[in-house]
Amino acid sequence: MTDSVEVSVPAKPARSDESLKSLTKVSRVLDCFTTSHRALSLAEICARTGYPRSTTHRLLAAMREVGFIEQDRERDFYRLGLRLFELGNTVLANLELHREGRVIVDALHRLTSRAVHLAVFDGLRAVVIQRTEAEQMLTNTMVENSPVHCTSVGKAILAHQPPEIVDRVIAAGLERFTETTITDPAALADELEQTRERGYAIDNGEHQPGLRCIGAPIRNQAGAVFAGISVSAPAWQMPVAEVDELNKVVIYHANLISQRLGYVR
Repeated sequence: MTDSVEVSVPAKPARSDESLKSLTKVSRVLDCFTTSHRALSLAEICARTGYPRSTTHRLLAAMREVGFIEQDRERDFYRLGLRLFELGNTVLANLELHREGRVIVDALHRLTSRAVHLAVFDGLRAVVIQRTEAEQMLTNTMVENSPVHCTSVGKAILAHQPPEIVDRVIAAGLERFTETTITDPAALADELEQTRERGYAIDNGEHQPGLRCIGAPIRNQAGAVFAGISVSAPAWQMPVAEVDELNKVVIYHANLISQRLGYVR
């Protein structure tokens, strides 16, 4: 009889955990920048991330090397790099919603003569990937973020998200933009329930004073709401009396995009 010999296999280093932590730190640094905070100092980034100065400086140096961050050496300010813009263009080109939605966005604009916005949900914000202005006939693909609690396209999306996602949005803060912005969580919950019941969302000057918007949800092949489309105009050009008819047009075009993405009701 031969003696059995146990062979111990050395444990693999937890590199995946370390990589995840590093990526999380990079993501938190990128999240510091917004359209209203385009350039930040090292101290400001430290304050926003909660990372030590040495860690933040090391992260920024690495991100600058790959083009994610650019530095203004004269003022020692940092801003997002063009490499992110290049990657964003690649994402847009490969995004099925972007391809399938272009024709319908233009059709909705021609039919209503209103500004049209097509947005996708990133978990916290509505990222506008296409828009047409009222005076233009061409689609603009400039990407911008919109709050989901006070825009029609955002509320149309948020109304169909699970409770934990809604809680996350509330925890991030319901920023007030105008006198009519909904900043109370209970009031927002009521608004989202009404949105689900009627099939569309409305923004009565909640994000921009005097602007009225109507938004409807877009579903993917599995039926999950992940995007939305809206029309907007000054309130005097879109009176409340028109909302009942115009919402049907917006819902119809939202459903067209959903169908093109493979959704079958």
